[in-house]
Amino acid sequence: MAAPPQENPAVRIATPTGKWILLTTVLGSSMALLDSTVVNVALPRIGRDLDADLAVLQWTVNAYTLTLAGLILLGGALGDRFGRRKVFVVGVIWFAVASLLCGLAPNAGMLVAARALQGIGGALLTPGSLALIQASFHPDDRAKAVGLWSGFGGIGAAVGPFVGGWLVDGPGWRWVFLLNVPLALLCAPIAMRHVPESKDNQAHGRGFDVLGAALGALALALITYALIEARGSSLVVAGTAVAGVVAGIAFVYVERRRPDPMMPLDIFASRQFTAVNVVTLCVYAAFSGFFFLAALQLQVVSGYSALGAGTALLPITVLMLLLSARSGDLARRIGPRIPLTVGPLLCAAGMLLMLRVGVDASYVLDVLPALLVLGLGMVTLVAPLTATVLASVDTSRAGLASGINNAAARAAGLVAVAALPLLVALGDEAYRSADAFDDAFQRAMPLCAGVLVAGAAIAFATVRRPPPDCAHPECQTHGCVTTPPLEPEEAP
Repeated sequence: MAAPPQENPAVRIATPTGKWILLTTVLGSSMALLDSTVVNVALPRIGRDLDADLAVLQWTVNAYTLTLAGLILLGGALGDRFGRRKVFVVGVIWFAVASLLCGLAPNAGMLVAARALQGIGGALLTPGSLALIQASFHPDDRAKAVGLWSGFGGIGAAVGPFVGGWLVDGPGWRWVFLLNVPLALLCAPIAMRHVPESKDNQAHGRGFDVLGAALGALALALITYALIEARGSSLVVAGTAVAGVVAGIAFVYVERRRPDPMMPLDIFASRQFTAVNVVTLCVYAAFSGFFFLAALQLQVVSGYSALGAGTALLPITVLMLLLSARSGDLARRIGPRIPLTVGPLLCAAGMLLMLRVGVDASYVLDVLPALLVLGLGMVTLVAPLTATVLASVDTSRAGLASGINNAAARAAGLVAVAALPLLVALGDEAYRSADAFDDAFQRAMPLCAGVLVAGAAIAFATVRRPPPDCAHPECQTHGCVTTPPLEPEEAP
């Protein structure tokens, strides 16, 4: 029997229903978080087993990010209109089916297509996970529930690379995707039985900006294709790039003219909001480029196994999980300007230290120091960045602001993974050669560090202490290295 609709949130965290809600939302968000951290570790084995070139590995990452970034705002709106639990469950099932297709993919083309389908499922379940907590729990318990959700989700993100490496070296890379199926089979029935349904009653009078979502996703897809395929420059690539720019211009035009746009452009009237999103673009582009290449560098050049590479990267997410709350408290006391300036600089230093990681690199002397400095930089900046985004707009638009910031981070990562191999002349077969890949990695890390330094300069010049602060636990404790946390709108 499904839980009935609920107009006023009244579930207490200590009740059986409260515990079931926490379990299913943590399981749902963990599916998406795990997928964002385990796939990079599996890339060398995927390429070898499917006889794929570097472009296919890029698309294995980017096909998922593309649909997720393009549709995540629409996914949140669907939950408000048709029911957050319903859309969340549809997203969980969709994600599981797509994961099954990924695990069974007989060739690279099928894998990339299934990854794109996975991103659609992620766009439906990711906003709904935290929105269900906000809409279901009694206001007195909501902060504690969100803190538990964030903490357990951070643990899931932290163990992701380790689990991914263990699966790749054990039963095989396909289980990186197949693991989502039993999680979904557990998550969906619990949600249907124990999670109350909730909607935004005011959303029924509003339309959906399907055209805006389609144009945004199309622009990202065309530009990504042009960047990945630009090594074999042709008229098709040039035409695709131009079409991507035209689609982007059309997206801005539609969003400006629609009465109910997916991304209201007037939100960028806040200089603070605009500035922090530019900083977001810089730091998450560098992060995504780093994690895409670092997992390959450790395996292709340094000779690590998939499990070894996944375990090697673990300190970053552990540091974020343990220290993000303290970083958020510090930023509230001193303001966001210093953390958002110092954090990217520390990350840049960590990436430059990665230049020491080559053939026969020592983990203790070469790899670990770089990752500790990088992790401390991420701890310093992630919580203040999210809090500043939320504090730079009216409270009523916090969910929209966070969704745009999250989508911006994913779009930055999408472009970085597509463009970085092109910029450092990483050939299609370079990941099969330790020397060729190491040469490209040595060029890539200074480039990523430069983007971070640019982000730090922008933060120092533009970010100021906002009038309010953000005390939401999901801004304080964060274990995922690929995107800032989402903050939904308050429950009606």
